[in-house]
This record gives sequence, structure tokens and C-alpha cells, in this order.
Amino acid sequence: MDVRRAGERYRGGDPGAGIDTRHAFSFGPHYDPDNLRFGAVIACNEERLAPGAGFAEHPHSHTEIVTWVVEGELTHRDSTGHETRVRPGDVQHLSAAAGVRHVERNDGDAPLTFVQMWLTPHEPGGDPSYHLVPGIADSTPYAVPAAGAMLHVRRLEPGGRTAVPDAAYVYLHVVRGEVRLAGEELHPGDAARITGAQAPESLEAVAVTPAELLLWEMTA
Repeated sequence: MDVRRAGERYRGGDPGAGIDTRHAFSFGPHYDPDNLRFGAVIACNEERLAPGAGFAEHPHSHTEIVTWVVEGELTHRDSTGHETRVRPGDVQHLSAAAGVRHVERNDGDAPLTFVQMWLTPHEPGGDPSYHLVPGIADSTPYAVPAAGAMLHVRRLEPGGRTAVPDAAYVYLHVVRGEVRLAGEELHPGDAARITGAQAPESLEAVAVTPAELLLWEMTA
């Protein structure tokens, strides 16, 4: 298990334009050859957008983009004709496939915080697609089969437990609260990268305070 702390994230974005980004992986001008990916995950960005701020239309390809809103409301528009508002508890999944363009903005009057995760598909190309799951229930998995991945959302009360999936790769991101995992205390923005979770005794995350976790279960 490799724990990465929130304070170790690379700071990006454009603060002058109301965009504050914290990158968990090598990204853009910050190149780290030892931190390019974990399993299928190639980005886990914490984004904070001030009211009126956002990302102008830009392209993506050969990437599975999954977004989780922490607070506020995200406006999404893409070149396939989708225009949606993404709220806390919704799972947004944009499969860029051979190519898609989109806009992401905070059109509200309150700050927006979201976590955006990029995964590499097994095969490039294909047609782009878009899915929005509103208000996903606790423990309901969301599959991203193109990347051989499954997202588990867990909301725990103090003392609540969740087993780490038995998988070749598991990426655990703490959205809010404090959890204890294998003797480590994890706080908001912290992440654990776990390999070879198939073990005789299950590895569990235990909530110290009310907590929200995103766990990626990946085959490779």
C-alpha cells in the first residue's frame, strides 16, 4: 500500500481565473516519470472553481473521464449534444473514445469543488458516449468496462467499515472525513494505492469521522 497525502499533490490550474487544481499524477507541465499512472488511473484531479469560472471548450480522446461533485454544481456541455448540471452524489462519465470536446463551468453563485478521474481504456477509438447517474446510492458500483474498472462510492458513519475490493489494483480516494486503513490515518485529499489486495484477511477502511470514499477496483 502506497499512501499519497493531499499536501503532496501538484498544484495547477489558473488561480487568477478562479481555477485551483491539485493533481495526484503527472499532468501537463508537471512531468513525473515515476508517477504516470496506477492501474488504469492516469489522473485524479481535485478542482475548485469560483463562481463564473470554468474550462473553455477543449478536446479529449481515448480517455474515460469520471467526475464526482463534492459541493456546488457543475455545468457540462459537450460536442455530442449533452448539456447537464452535475450535483453532489451524481456520477458523470464521459467516454471520449476517438474524440470529443466539452466545456466545464461553475455557473452558480457558490464555489464548486469536484474530483475528476481519468482512466485509460483497453482499446482506443470508437464513438464517444455520455452517462449521468443522479444520486447514486451508497455501495452501488459503477462499471467502466472499457477500462476494466469499477467505482465504489462509500459513505460511512463513525465506526463504519468497508472492505477493500479483492483486485489487482485498488485506488482509494478520501473525499471527506477521516478513515483508518492498515494503520494509516487518511484525511480529505489523501489516497491509497493498493496492489494485490487478494489476501487471506480482508483489508478494511474504518471511518473515524463521517466519511465519503471513492474506491476504484481495477483488473490492470
